[in-house]
Amino acid sequence: MTEHVLVGPHAVLEALRARRRHIDRIYLARERYDPRIAEIVKRARDLGVPFKEEKRERLGELAKGVMHQGVLAVVSEVDYDDPFDLVARIRAATPLPLLLLLDGVQDPQNLGAIIRTAEAVGVDGLFISKHRAAGITPAVARASAGAVEHLPVARVAGLPTFLAWLKDQGVWIVGADPNAAQSLYEIDLHASMGVVIGGEHRGLTVLVRQRCDLLARIPTRGRVDSLNAAAAAAVFLFEIRRQHSVMKQLSANRQETSITTRKYSQ
Repeated sequence: MTEHVLVGPHAVLEALRARRRHIDRIYLARERYDPRIAEIVKRARDLGVPFKEEKRERLGELAKGVMHQGVLAVVSEVDYDDPFDLVARIRAATPLPLLLLLDGVQDPQNLGAIIRTAEAVGVDGLFISKHRAAGITPAVARASAGAVEHLPVARVAGLPTFLAWLKDQGVWIVGADPNAAQSLYEIDLHASMGVVIGGEHRGLTVLVRQRCDLLARIPTRGRVDSLNAAAAAAVFLFEIRRQHSVMKQLSANRQETSITTRKYSQ
């Protein structure tokens, strides 16, 4: 079992809360104590995870120079979900899945920020390329502020082929493209959706672009005509969730009106 060092109170606390991977041991700086540390200690005791107080210098050695804020843990590597099994579970759990697929995002900070947003939005599953793309590393976990512990993640060997399969499952695929003819805000996104975000420099690859049902751009008014991968993912995901919420509310209002009409017509 491959081990990683998870650094910082956010990342360690979320790993304890999620219970998704094995935590071998936790190190705490002797002079550090606050409510988060108290919760870490309590959860570690409840789960039987050993913890030890060390000098801050020792934590610095274990963290290899990364800012640890007085907390780090030795944990197992993240277990990736099987992409096909993950989609099956998601489809069984929700009528309107929201999937996020990354086409070659390589920067750990970008990936961590994307994961943090995706978890906040309520994305049902994240799918990342196996090749020429960042995986879930301690740096990514730190950048996600622990959100990676709560978001199901799968790695995909061939993203274009996987997108074609998703379309056969009734999932609409929208790709983020700054040169697209349609604005994101002009499209009806109330459906089972898969959002594809391209890499930092090249954007969507040709084959992935061809597999998308539609391409959309984020309209901008400033001199910079495109956003980075993390910002683009946030805009797309929140707009889709907004449309899903609006349609859900409209449906609830129609149902309430129908019940009221029947009540007073009797």
